[in-house]
Amino acid sequence: MTFLGLAEKVLLEVKKPMSASEIWRYAVDKQYTTALGTQGKTPSATLAAQLHVSSRDSENSPFLTLGSRPKKFYLKEVQYHNDDLIERDLEVIDDIDDIDNENVAYSERDLHAVLSYFIYYHLVGFSKTLDHKKSTKKQFGEWVHPDVVACYFPLEEWKPEVYDLSLAMKDSPIRLMSFEIKRELSFGNLRESFFQAVSNSSWAHEGYLVTSVISKEKEFLEELGRLSDAFGIGIILLDVEDPDNSEIIIDSENKEALDWQTINKLTINPDFKDFLIRVRKDIDSKEVRREWYDKIETREELIKVFASKRIKR
Repeated sequence: MTFLGLAEKVLLEVKKPMSASEIWRYAVDKQYTTALGTQGKTPSATLAAQLHVSSRDSENSPFLTLGSRPKKFYLKEVQYHNDDLIERDLEVIDDIDDIDNENVAYSERDLHAVLSYFIYYHLVGFSKTLDHKKSTKKQFGEWVHPDVVACYFPLEEWKPEVYDLSLAMKDSPIRLMSFEIKRELSFGNLRESFFQAVSNSSWAHEGYLVTSVISKEKEFLEELGRLSDAFGIGIILLDVEDPDNSEIIIDSENKEALDWQTINKLTINPDFKDFLIRVRKDIDSKEVRREWYDKIETREELIKVFASKRIKR
């Protein structure tokens, strides 16, 4: 049985929209996962990633999606009650955590591992964390470079002949992504955080502002949406209690051209320079060397780490 076949089987039985995590837990309880025969260390993450990728192909995929945190999946062929298919608007999301500084015991730096996990399994990219201490900031001011960069290689999805021809015709499918991380977002830090993301991430094909805690005030979400629409910066909400429930709540503008002048400036950071060199080598060799990018922790390990950082009440 394939991962997508497993998801179809579960959704046919349950007949209601379910998140990837819910589908996996149901399949485990029913012992359906034994039919997968997978040797992977994180099969639940593989299921989530395949569901996200499949659902993007709206014409050929059997799956449709609902909501954003967590995103839920359902089948085109199944009839549902209307109440099951009410998609909530961003302005009235009730399950986004309120800002609660007293209960947030982890740092912005701790979120890098969760973001790298999300990039690898849900954006199908290879990330590189940049060490700010290695940059010389005298020449370009305070906002020098993003926290994390990543590259999407379609080597496993495209046939070699198609991949080679796309490169030969200067129509590369390779995408560079840039991420600015903030532990929390509210009116108190929205503008500074957002324009830091614009300054540091607008050079890439896709630029994102990433957080784990976000205000759900209606006025705040309206302003966040307005800024994202105006500058093309996407918003990612990380879920430290279950990384597979992390979600892009506002899409990034997908730019066709890179800002090479800014990329050249960003090479003042040696980690970024190494990232560019590594991407070029992987393009030429047609083989991504995973060990040169961020280490990807397992879902279980991330959950364990952040559970230990929660302040007990």
